[in-house]
Amino acid sequence: MSKNLVLQTDFGLSDGAVSAMYGVALSVAPALRIFDLTHDIPQFNIWEGSYRLYQTISYWPEDTVFVSVVDPGVGTDRLSIVVKTAENQYIVTPDNGTLTHIKQNIGITAVREIDERVNRLPKSGDSYTFHGRDVYAYTGARLASGTIQFDEVGPELDVEDIIEIEHNQSYMDEDGIVHGNIDIHDVRFGNLWTNINHDLFKEANFKYGDSFEVTIANNTRQVYKNIMTFGRSFADSHLGEPLIYVNSLDKLGVAINQGSFAKAYQIETGMNWKITIRRAPKIVYNE
Repeated sequence: MSKNLVLQTDFGLSDGAVSAMYGVALSVAPALRIFDLTHDIPQFNIWEGSYRLYQTISYWPEDTVFVSVVDPGVGTDRLSIVVKTAENQYIVTPDNGTLTHIKQNIGITAVREIDERVNRLPKSGDSYTFHGRDVYAYTGARLASGTIQFDEVGPELDVEDIIEIEHNQSYMDEDGIVHGNIDIHDVRFGNLWTNINHDLFKEANFKYGDSFEVTIANNTRQVYKNIMTFGRSFADSHLGEPLIYVNSLDKLGVAINQGSFAKAYQIETGMNWKITIRRAPKIVYNE
């Protein structure tokens, strides 16, 4: 019985690239169930590809096969691999950092290099620019359909050698101030998702309804500073007011109730975008 095959790319849907990947997969196994994670990863943004995998993968059944193609190094000597996660799912991808969040937050138990002598679309050997179709969709479909087993992908590699993107860890200093990064946006609504785990707030005995001073800086340049409340949901703030909340990955988010925080303050993502959160006096709004 075929497993699920889930595709993620930075290709967009304005041309035939994603459709070609579907076609290759269905040519391998016509009964295959194929789904899209997203094809709107910003071009060449390996970090966001890594994060969207992390955001999604745990909610799919075991043995689901993911194909993730954000591959600015296509045609170079970067490796093509398949990994098995600690939750018994598979990811087919270039080894270029796109597994950073999976390795750090979920765990990877095994990795194999794709042997292109066997696991490559027939008659595609002269093409070096569309591995998403010729190598990853083909191998992913073969694995999801049971045409091959994981140990037939290719030679086994060391999990510790998987490439990771440099990233920071959140922490609380001796003064009880929480430090983190703006990891990514909740794109549709413009909320900021940080790398600060809710457990860090629990450790500091911060509670819903408490008020905090939130500062956001790009390197050393302060971009935003304000007092806001830690709420369970957006309903715990007034329309247009900022709040801290726990997002769907159990990490802290910063939002404006029915507004885009990212657009309002021109805040982007990455290691240069720092956030600090410290206790502040409780805010009392006039009714």
